[in-house]
Amino acid sequence: MAAGAPRVFVSHLSGVPVFDPNGDQVGRVRDLVAMLRVGGRPPRILGLVVEVISRRRIFLPMTRVTGIESGQVITPGVVNMRRFEQRPTERLVLGEFLDRRVRLVESDEEVTVLDVAIQQLPARRDWEIDKYFVRKGRGGALRRKGETLTVEWSAVSGFSLEEHGQGAERLVATFERLRPTDVANALHHLSPKRRVEVAAALDDDRLADVLEELPEDDQVEIIGKLAEERAADVLEAMDPDDAADLLSELPEEDKERLLTLMRPDDAADVRRLLSYEERTAGGLMTTEPIVLRPDATVADALARVRQADLSPALAAQVYVCRSPDETPTGKYLGTVHFQRLLRDPPFTLVSSLVDSDLVPLSPDTPLPTVTAYLAAYNMVSAPVVDESGSLLGAVTVDDVLDHLLPDDWRETDLHGEEGIGHGGR
Repeated sequence: MAAGAPRVFVSHLSGVPVFDPNGDQVGRVRDLVAMLRVGGRPPRILGLVVEVISRRRIFLPMTRVTGIESGQVITPGVVNMRRFEQRPTERLVLGEFLDRRVRLVESDEEVTVLDVAIQQLPARRDWEIDKYFVRKGRGGALRRKGETLTVEWSAVSGFSLEEHGQGAERLVATFERLRPTDVANALHHLSPKRRVEVAAALDDDRLADVLEELPEDDQVEIIGKLAEERAADVLEAMDPDDAADLLSELPEEDKERLLTLMRPDDAADVRRLLSYEERTAGGLMTTEPIVLRPDATVADALARVRQADLSPALAAQVYVCRSPDETPTGKYLGTVHFQRLLRDPPFTLVSSLVDSDLVPLSPDTPLPTVTAYLAAYNMVSAPVVDESGSLLGAVTVDDVLDHLLPDDWRETDLHGEEGIGHGGR
């Protein structure tokens, strides 16, 4: 861990209020959700269990936490208010880790866990368990006898999974090391029963990333086996264009039911994409490119480009538009490539750097023309603009390739081996 990275003892989080960016209280922290991992790696913190005003307990992913400080937790934007349900691969830190009897690795001495410290990884939004506060001797957390000490997570046994075994929990922990494409390949080669078990055990964001890399038949099978509310959560976590592609494969009744369960803003993006023909710029585009207003600076643009959850294609350029800056935007003014951003001072306005000569795509541009456009101008993404001049989204080269390659291209062995997922059978 890098020096200075935030560290918090979980006992200090119990009952802490959670606020949105406007300063309104969402609820209070009641627990933390962790996932054990293989290979002696520290447990990862997936999110917080938050009790909202109605006393319902909901799940707040750590990726939605922007600050843990001064006795409060800050979260941006809309919070999913669906009731929290613990999954088989998840552990509650306050409920299951504290007062637990474990052993010190070096001395094999039995100790009691009194508290757990979590720390944020440098330059990432992921949090891991960092240290344990333990008491030697027998007795629970309320006993005052015995020496207390703070130890590294690696000094305590009992908080990681064994490497052997093929249970869903161990497979999920093993898959954490892999890229979504490789997890998808592994899932594809599992039996249908095991594939659904493992998919159900993945957290929403991870499952969304993996679904985007699976063949359509596997996507439909998995989403059809999930509870409808869970399926809606996963669709919300997917890129809108990928969610639209998946929903387009479902019967109309199922598609409409899932869209109704999704958050209105997310469902609106997907419905808009479903209104276009599949093999057109409108059908291929994502509705979430990087959009900046004319008065944004190069520093603002680079901060957006640095976001870890952006694909390289989307991070390659920003689109400058008048307000509103969510698609469909106000008037589209032009594009700024990230290389141009690197050549100008941080205080420079992006409006002075826009390339307005390149004619954007219309939503009904057919796939062959989109492909030729990207190739001719050496671009990895391109703007899609409607007749009124509003930016609707951006077509990225990965989505174009997905529609140009043979239907079975995901069966290709990318590692020169029998298949990365075959060990998971």
